[in-house]
Amino acid sequence: MTESTSPVSEAPGTTAKIALDIHEILKILPHRYPLLLIDRVLELKRKERIVAIKNVTINEPFFNGHFPGLPIMPGVLIVEAIAQAGGALLLTEVEDRSNKVMVFTGIDRARFRRPVGPGDQVRLEVEVVGWKIMGHMIAAKMQGTASVDGKRVADAVVSCQLIDSSRGRSRNSVDGGAAE
Repeated sequence: MTESTSPVSEAPGTTAKIALDIHEILKILPHRYPLLLIDRVLELKRKERIVAIKNVTINEPFFNGHFPGLPIMPGVLIVEAIAQAGGALLLTEVEDRSNKVMVFTGIDRARFRRPVGPGDQVRLEVEVVGWKIMGHMIAAKMQGTASVDGKRVADAVVSCQLIDSSRGRSRNSVDGGAAE
């Protein structure tokens, strides 16, 4: 594969690529350690569905404080992993990703059912509920579930929007503050 080709390639007549490794994920998502929360994509059906995994280890930086002696992955990070899987699905549809980032615009109906801890492998299944393209803007709503060993640990509906990444940098440089 050359640098200019998309990591999601398809054979004629197919709509899915079965796997993306970490190197291909890094070409799609802007996230990096310690906030890259997906390790592999097992299944991807363009504009419809993605299945990814997050391998949780004791080396995760959040376990130092959440909680000493009882390491539990924060629920907000499980929702973030769902959103990153959805972002990977949607960003495969964007030709020029280098200046774009997918940002949260909403989280609905988040439920946390079981704790996630070191040694767990979280399976993230995300389906597109709605997709809008308005000019250069893409917005989407996705239903995601997270499970460990076949048992649901969390689920949420996440909404996101594709924005130009230079928008946040220029805003910060003008007023000196963080983006809202």
